[in-house]
Amino acid sequence: MIQSMTGFGKHVVQLPSKKITIELKSLNSKSLDINARIPQAYREKELELRKMIADALVRGKVDFGLYVEITGEETTAEVNQGVVKKYMEQLGNIAKGEDIKLLELALRMPDTLKTDKNDIDEAEYQSITQAMEEALSEIINFRNEEGKVLEKDFLERLNNLTSLLEEVKTMDPQRLGTVRERLDRAVADLKVEVDANRFEQELIYYLEKYDITEEKVRLANHLNYFESTLKSNDSNGKKLGFIAQEIGREINTIGSKANYAPMQQLVVQMKDELEKIKEQMLNVL
Repeated sequence: MIQSMTGFGKHVVQLPSKKITIELKSLNSKSLDINARIPQAYREKELELRKMIADALVRGKVDFGLYVEITGEETTAEVNQGVVKKYMEQLGNIAKGEDIKLLELALRMPDTLKTDKNDIDEAEYQSITQAMEEALSEIINFRNEEGKVLEKDFLERLNNLTSLLEEVKTMDPQRLGTVRERLDRAVADLKVEVDANRFEQELIYYLEKYDITEEKVRLANHLNYFESTLKSNDSNGKKLGFIAQEIGREINTIGSKANYAPMQQLVVQMKDELEKIKEQMLNVL
């Protein structure tokens, strides 16, 4: 079953003095690209959290956010009073103003807050990893549901391509007959005598150049291979992309050999269906 690279997952865990939120959003990408937003105090665990994401999501452009809201009295930040007073004194020397205004300006300056870096509590980090697992489970479920929608669309396009291929097969004898008649008329219009045996040999050689038997067989095989890969247990968007390229190659060859307007119209329809498949293929894991 295929899986989409589009997904969203979120989980919130409430601790005695903190509310921690894990948020994941993914879009399609050729490789895994993780953009992480993590508070400075939790940076030491970033690599471990990234590995959890990489193992679960494999591919896609992933936005990961870890948000911490203090709900109790706990805080590790304090006002650096000496620095603030120095800033206020210097600002007061530059321009007169009320103390409250000078304080507002001073607090915007660097190093006005000092933070004591504490090690992350093990129980707290365990809660974070559990929240991450829940968020990952949610985004994978989202991806699976999106994958079902994509699979339904792919099967519809494959059925359309198969139907068009059957029309090509049905039309092919008539096409060759029409090409032969066209050549016969062209020779007749020349009003010259030709060697019948030599003409027949040249005609057979000419018609062989327009033979599409191999292309029809290969195209049918590629369509079947695409469908079987689509229904396999693993989601392999890259493999499906390669098969789609081979399908396109056979369609293009049929179009170049057709030399028959009704068949070329079918080829255009086939190209349109394949293009829709390729557009959706970009989002398959």
